[in-house]
Amino acid sequence: MEREAQAFWLRAPGEGEIRPVVLPPPGPGDVLVRTLYSGISRGTESLVFRGGVPPSQRRVMRAPFQEGDFPAPVKYGYLNVGVVEHGPAELLGRTVFCLFPHQTRYVVPATAVTPVPPDVPPGRAVLAGTVETAVNALWDAAPLVGDKIAVVGAGMVGCCVARLLAAVPGVRVQLVDVDPGRAAVAAALGVEFAAPAEAAGECDIVVHASATEEGLARSLELLAAEGTVVELSWYGDRRVSLPLGEAFHSRRLVVRGSQVGAVSPARRARRTFADRMALALRLLADPAFDALITGECAFEELPEVMPRLTGGQIPGLCHRVGYGRA
Repeated sequence: MEREAQAFWLRAPGEGEIRPVVLPPPGPGDVLVRTLYSGISRGTESLVFRGGVPPSQRRVMRAPFQEGDFPAPVKYGYLNVGVVEHGPAELLGRTVFCLFPHQTRYVVPATAVTPVPPDVPPGRAVLAGTVETAVNALWDAAPLVGDKIAVVGAGMVGCCVARLLAAVPGVRVQLVDVDPGRAAVAAALGVEFAAPAEAAGECDIVVHASATEEGLARSLELLAAEGTVVELSWYGDRRVSLPLGEAFHSRRLVVRGSQVGAVSPARRARRTFADRMALALRLLADPAFDALITGECAFEELPEVMPRLTGGQIPGLCHRVGYGRA
């Protein structure tokens, strides 16, 4: 069994490197996975890469298989798709998703991987963690037939939410973003697109995912009376101002947080984390999600690519990392 691997580490804020790893021997309940693809969660990983995780949130921000501590050195990431090379017979040779960082091979408990359905390409399955966040957001938002909904922020999470909302009968879904280039992505996802100033108001629900103060303020403006903003943005160590004067109270508006670290209270009694992840992977049979994968690099290029991604020199949504026959 191959015992050597390589992993991407944040050596210091803004500086990444590839380090050798010696894998532990798999136990009877473990799997050895060879990575095919990993995905960069642009918003969260940019925050981590620049050292922006506030001390108060360093414990809750830990990824399931993170090594090291914030701000650095740390091995971080959670969108990994690979093939099981050693493990229980029912998983051997299967393509699986795991919340594991960027690493060529790894050993984890068999319970930590979720089989990828046969009709989901491995390269698309890297979106499973993001679609899982969107599933949780819809459980929190509880959209109804015929609702008027805006999704403010056309990043990975916002786009996944918009695509899932588009399947609710009779809804009007607008994807709102300052980048006019996201109109093509919205069209591929089957939803309307609008710039913030042109977005339709009187919304029953607004899902906010732009991670900007301006986006949150505009989300409140787009609500109908007694409407709800479902806040998905993660601001890290930044403070934001919220306009709670004017008509906020008279119109009885609501701002509700949603976060994937816990199953939504609406389903917590009947759904586990594993159930939610399996659902996310089934939903990825939809080829429309391919529109969210807008770039790719080789694993060996990560130390050079990550600063450009987090600095905005490489635009787009999900950046996929390929591992060849590592």
